[in-house]
Amino acid sequence: MARAQADAVAGAQPRPAQNGWNYVVLQVVLKEKFFGTGSGNLTELENVINRQAALGFRLHTITTSSSGSTGFGGGDRIQATMVFERAT
Repeated sequence: MARAQADAVAGAQPRPAQNGWNYVVLQVVLKEKFFGTGSGNLTELENVINRQAALGFRLHTITTSSSGSTGFGGGDRIQATMVFERAT
């Protein structure tokens, strides 16, 4: 998670495409609360998106995958993979 945050702050490494767009792929792991529903760190996801927007990137695609509980008190984890794009 620290790497995703660091990459988001630094803008990761844009990868130029042939069509004049640059792309950045980032992953954020959201940890579900043990009691109740909802993620305790949706603001982290929002911050990653806002940081990329400040660098001129827009969110192109987001996908999520869920993993089971990581043990007692661990809650579920959701991995969000985001693709950002920026015209060059």
